[in-house]
Amino acid sequence: MRIFGVILAGGQARRMGGLDKAFLRLAGRPLIAHVLERLEPQVERVLISANGDPARFAAFGSEVVPDAMPQGPLSGVLAALLRAADLGATHLVSTPVDTPFLPGDLVPQLLLAAEGASEGLALAAAPDGDHPATALWPVEIAPALADFLAAGEAKVTCFTDAHQAARASFADARAFLNLNTPEDLARAEALLRGAA
Repeated sequence: MRIFGVILAGGQARRMGGLDKAFLRLAGRPLIAHVLERLEPQVERVLISANGDPARFAAFGSEVVPDAMPQGPLSGVLAALLRAADLGATHLVSTPVDTPFLPGDLVPQLLLAAEGASEGLALAAAPDGDHPATALWPVEIAPALADFLAAGEAKVTCFTDAHQAARASFADARAFLNLNTPEDLARAEALLRGAA
């Protein structure tokens, strides 16, 4: 089993004023640095799903994979699945670039949950609900995902539900805190300082 990771960094960040979320500063460091720090020890290799100039990610040492047809996060997952398969991976773990508090046991827990899934797909769940963009994807699911996107579909939960994704339950909802607004970023700063 060879597990790669992908950080989904292709979002528009409209609620952050259209800024490149990957480079928003949290505790003085870009968001993507926090996510890499959490994900890298758990996988063999990390890819970055992003469009635009890949050179802006050069400092992070990960290959940048652009979407073939931008349709939201699933486009990034598909591009990364295809690249990971080319590189010999059997599985891919995806997570958004704005989740800086990922659990240190994310990958083991997703793998454990996937054992009970008919198609080997598993997503993260916490007390605040499902987090389908943080998921384990077997590379064999790429053709089904390509067909789904080609049909004009894009909603992550529609795909994960249709493929009976298992849930890996995590007790701490903050582990998947999405930083979508300036207020979310301020809350994350407070969490890091131990003030919340």
